[in-house]
Amino acid sequence: MTVSIHPAVDHGLPVAAPGFSGGKLHCRCPDNKVEVTLHAQTAHNHVCGCTKCWKPEGANFSMVAVVPRDSLEVTANADKLQPVDPNAAIIRYACKQCGTHMYGRIENTSHPFYGLDFVHTELSDETGWSPPEFAAFVSSIIESGFPPERMGEVRSRLKELGLEPYDCLSPPLMDLIASHTAKQKAQAAAA
Repeated sequence: MTVSIHPAVDHGLPVAAPGFSGGKLHCRCPDNKVEVTLHAQTAHNHVCGCTKCWKPEGANFSMVAVVPRDSLEVTANADKLQPVDPNAAIIRYACKQCGTHMYGRIENTSHPFYGLDFVHTELSDETGWSPPEFAAFVSSIIESGFPPERMGEVRSRLKELGLEPYDCLSPPLMDLIASHTAKQKAQAAAA
């Protein structure tokens, strides 16, 4: 049996729509849903195996992308949101009722990804969002209970889907982090 990665990619990657400029995300409550409006196309979409990211039931990976912070607006039932872990680097806001993570935000202005909010596009009824580009923190699914002896199957399946597996972030994102760190060190040395 083929290893399931995430329902949104198990049968092939979705396709971005040219000119797509955002849409609405909804929690999984039957009514009075939390609504988050994104006023931009997502970027750096990927499947993530870490244990912090929200995954739909039965998924081995989450699917997460980013949008500029000023492109995200909570447009309904904001009172139902609460931080999952207010001390985490990425503060994930989840619906108190159904537990769905609606977005993640970084408040530390020194963090390399400050200004980007993390979102799960499978919570949208719209199609046309950017597709996943890679798989991050692949080995971390073992921490969630996935059998280590089957990791070869997981990596093979990810490659079949066109998602290069990494046990960190993709090389361009790791370069961005390293560049940010080098810039901070240079500024500190110059002060």
